[in-house]
Amino acid sequence: MNLNQQFEQLCFSFTNDQQLINSLWKEIETRYSEKGRHYHNLFHLENMFHELEAVKANISDFTAVSFSVFYHDIIYDATSKSNEEKSAVKAEKRLSELHVNNDKISIISEQILATKSHQQSDHGDTNYLLDADLSVLGKDFKTYMEYTQNIRREYSIYPDFLYKPGRKKVLKHFLELESIFKTEYFKNTYEVQAKENIAAELNLL
Repeated sequence: MNLNQQFEQLCFSFTNDQQLINSLWKEIETRYSEKGRHYHNLFHLENMFHELEAVKANISDFTAVSFSVFYHDIIYDATSKSNEEKSAVKAEKRLSELHVNNDKISIISEQILATKSHQQSDHGDTNYLLDADLSVLGKDFKTYMEYTQNIRREYSIYPDFLYKPGRKKVLKHFLELESIFKTEYFKNTYEVQAKENIAAELNLL
C-alpha cells in the first residue's frame, strides 16, 4: 500500500468526505516534495512506516502514531528552529477538520513535538515514533553516508564553517543520550551501528 492509500485509509475512520481527504493528502504530498527537501521527504515517511511495521503489535494507538508520521515534518525549513511546533499546529488544525477527537489530537501534537529533542518519553508509542524517525542512524554505513549528504544538501544555505560546528553539536547530543534508541527492538537492531556511524561522521567533519 502506498502512502496515499495509507493516508486515505486512516482518514476513512473519521470522515467519508473524499474531497477533504484528497486536499489533505495533496498538502502532505506537496510539502514533503518541496524543492530543497533531500532527506525530509516522502521517502523518509515510507521508511518510518516500514520500520514501524515490525513493531506494530507493540503500539497501542497505531492511528495516532500514523498521523504523527505524516505530519511530524510537514513544515520544514532548514533555517527555522520551530519546525516541530509549526508542524504540530498544522496537524492540530487539519485533524480537527477531520473531526478526530481532541484527546487523540493532543497525543499526536505531543508526539510531533517530541521529535524535536528525542528524549525518552513516558508514552511507549512516542518512543516507537522517535526510534523510527532516527532509524537511519543505525543503517549500514553507505546508507548512513547518503543520509548525511542529503542533510548537508538541505543545509546548503550554510557554508562549512557554520554547518560543521552545528552538525557536530547535533551528533554529540545523540552520543550523550543514555541511548539513542528508546525501545528494546530498535536498541537491539540499530544502537551499536548508530554509534559507530556517528563517531565515523564526527571524524570526517
